[in-house]
Amino acid sequence: MRLVSAFVLAGVGLGAVWAGGWVFITFVAILTGIIVWELAAMLRAEDPGFALQMGAISGLASYCAIWGPAAAVIPTLLVPIVVGHVVLPDRRRLFVLFLVIIQLAAFGMISVRDEFGFVWMLWLVCVVAGTDIAGYFAGRIIGGPKLWPRVSPKKTWSGTSAGWIVSLIVGVVFMRVTGAGIWLPVLSLAASVASQAGDLAQSAVKRQAGVKDSGGLLPGHGGLFDRFDGLIVASVLVLAVMETTGYPPGP
Repeated sequence: MRLVSAFVLAGVGLGAVWAGGWVFITFVAILTGIIVWELAAMLRAEDPGFALQMGAISGLASYCAIWGPAAAVIPTLLVPIVVGHVVLPDRRRLFVLFLVIIQLAAFGMISVRDEFGFVWMLWLVCVVAGTDIAGYFAGRIIGGPKLWPRVSPKKTWSGTSAGWIVSLIVGVVFMRVTGAGIWLPVLSLAASVASQAGDLAQSAVKRQAGVKDSGGLLPGHGGLFDRFDGLIVASVLVLAVMETTGYPPGP
């Protein structure tokens, strides 16, 4: 079931990335809503209605922010953040912090796909997926010292290093295919580190909430937040680089 759900998720995700346009925007908006729903459910398990409301508001805000005028992007994305801060009685700082990152990541993924094209969204997915897969297998096969056992007891330095190596390989491959220049492997490594940081941050939230998984939508994997935590933070990093430098080159 773990393998089947992984293939289904990968197929749907890559299909949405390839299609682009309103298909990818809708996919990211739904993804955002589900992830925020899982986050809110972890932090306020006693109120499922709050989690559903926050998921719906966040997904709708992500969707509307893309179609609206540029001046309305930030106010639109701020709506669920303000609502969460006002309604949530405790852990509001933690919730708002992650909500900001998730909303920026949604906008970042859509911006990368729309402004830079399919190839660069595929590159980002390959970096994050490669980091995750290499870290998993290297950690199990090689083992060794733990990276941060108090937060994530299974993650090792060997797995972390393997993720970095694979991200550099992905960067070199895409550099040769696209001619993007030597900075692409550097950005790939930075995105890999950001992905791992997102994974650790999400593990810390689960520990504080006292849960093993963010949800149960994916058999053998947990929730969507468990699978997309790395991509969320990596997307924010790439969005920042893209907006400030215009790199990587567009289509």
